Amino acid sequence: MSPKIHFISGLPRSGSTLLAALLRQNPRFHASMSTPVGSLVNRMLEAMSEDNEYSVFISPEQKRAMISGIFSAYYQPQAEKAVIFDTNRLWCSKLSLIKELFPGAKVICCVRNVAWIMDSIERLVRKNSFDVSQLFNNPTERATVYTRTEALSQGGRLVGFAYNALKEAFYSEESERLLLVDYDLLAQNPEKVLSLFYQFLEEEPFQHDFENVQYDEPEFDNRLNLKGLHKVRSKVELQQRQTILPPDLFIQFNGLSFWTTPSNSLANLIVAQPK
Repeated sequence: MSPKIHFISGLPRSGSTLLAALLRQNPRFHASMSTPVGSLVNRMLEAMSEDNEYSVFISPEQKRAMISGIFSAYYQPQAEKAVIFDTNRLWCSKLSLIKELFPGAKVICCVRNVAWIMDSIERLVRKNSFDVSQLFNNPTERATVYTRTEALSQGGRLVGFAYNALKEAFYSEESERLLLVDYDLLAQNPEKVLSLFYQFLEEEPFQHDFENVQYDEPEFDNRLNLKGLHKVRSKVELQQRQTILPPDLFIQFNGLSFWTTPSNSLANLIVAQPK
């Protein structure tokens, strides 16, 4: 029996790695940090597009089979698992494809106040001050906190792309597939959040250990020159702190949490209401 497939997406620095680390405690589940599956799907779609002169020989059924084959091949080592969660920020922009391939799939969207996302990334950059971060394309982008946040917020970059994709999914006709999970609530009350999570997925509850969470990908993080990017603290808790962003930058990004505003979206929400 093939495992169920669900997806973890949403915004960076918003708890997706923490959520995956917790889900891995359940022996029925497989989850991890972002995988190459989304990028492989994109490459395959491009290879089968009209830009390829041989695309006339590829039927819709063959396209579906080849895209589906990427998932089957990549997750063959986890075939004994009951549920697989694939993580990638681009899945919010692929809801129609997900619907066609996996009609029962859900998309878990990790969200967080964008000002604190920028704060979190800036802290990592400063923590690795002797390394040149690969998040930025040139010295001009790396120059100051203002140029760094401006670069990250562009539409095709780390924060900007994820934000736009999430917004597209939130207001789409497939929004009922979404479950938005606020990082602050997950960190403050992981037991309650995961209880609601299991209800949404219609899975049997599992007793998680919130005092001994383990996950790290040092080799991947070192390639980006951002040590600690995916290292999860062993105890799940919300750490209160003062922002290191200049006040004007914090204000600029602080009001972007569109998911807290009433709308006609059918997305499911585990999010804090604005104060």
